[in-house]
Amino acid sequence: MNFLTLDLNLLRVFDKLMAEGSLTRTAEALAITQPAASHALKRLHDAVGETLFVRTAFGMKPTARADAIWPAVRDALAGLQRAMAPQTFQPQTDEADFRVAMADAAAAMLAPELVETIERSAPRVNLRVMPVTSRDPKGALEQGEIDLAVGHFPDAVTAIMAAGDHTNLRFRTIYDTTYACVMRRGHPLQHAELTLDAYCAAHHMLVSVSGRRWGLADHTLAALGRRRRVVITVNQYFTAGRVLTRSDLLTVLPASSLPATGHADHLVVKPVPFDLGRVPVAMVWHVRRDADAAQQWLRERVVQAAAGLAAAADADA
Repeated sequence: MNFLTLDLNLLRVFDKLMAEGSLTRTAEALAITQPAASHALKRLHDAVGETLFVRTAFGMKPTARADAIWPAVRDALAGLQRAMAPQTFQPQTDEADFRVAMADAAAAMLAPELVETIERSAPRVNLRVMPVTSRDPKGALEQGEIDLAVGHFPDAVTAIMAAGDHTNLRFRTIYDTTYACVMRRGHPLQHAELTLDAYCAAHHMLVSVSGRRWGLADHTLAALGRRRRVVITVNQYFTAGRVLTRSDLLTVLPASSLPATGHADHLVVKPVPFDLGRVPVAMVWHVRRDADAAQQWLRERVVQAAAGLAAAADADA
């Protein structure tokens, strides 16, 4: 490929098609016709010397080569935009697409407030909530797959703090909560003291968004020379709520995630009979998004949504 003769408009089509997965939506977003978008894609394939997308029944699927070059293309286009355009974002008129990775508990808490803000004052902003599949969002952020990750990322936050100026990630804690032991109403332990012995003798469910076999409770128990029997591991809080209401299992959840189970009225909360510390929830982003005005607006809205929920919880306490 001769970069000196490459039409940079083709990279805009490439970037938007990677984000949208559809030539029709790409054409609409760039205010061009679909044939023009299709022609631009053909020119890009010719310039690169290989196919970057294949047509499927579900839209345009990027090849491995397209996935590999997309982060660099996105960064380059974002850098050009920052250099050429004023560093402002007007949510009432400007268009923006945000991709935020959140576990279902965080999404259940924050998404309604974010949507209310968008509908009220940011009519051209689109928010895509994506699942958290790892306790470390670094890879997804570095690859440009997401703009922001929100969740409990203790290892990632520790690494960011330890690296100081030598990291390309940023974080901010937006709220914290405590762990609670949760069971169904009518559980044999509902009216009994939940001692460490009683806890270890019971059967348990582990909620792990990453699918890990061991949780913080298991590591803490091991340090105490104890263990528990985990019958099932699930990766969603709503699923956990369904399982709890129909079994005699116990689970340990962040207290703030109880509404995300969808069954809070049918569950009983008890203190965990050993110390698990607090649960800080942070948002993490890549340094390339640090100065982007639209991204700053998004992060401010997330902070405001979390603050509003914390204030409501304090009022109910």
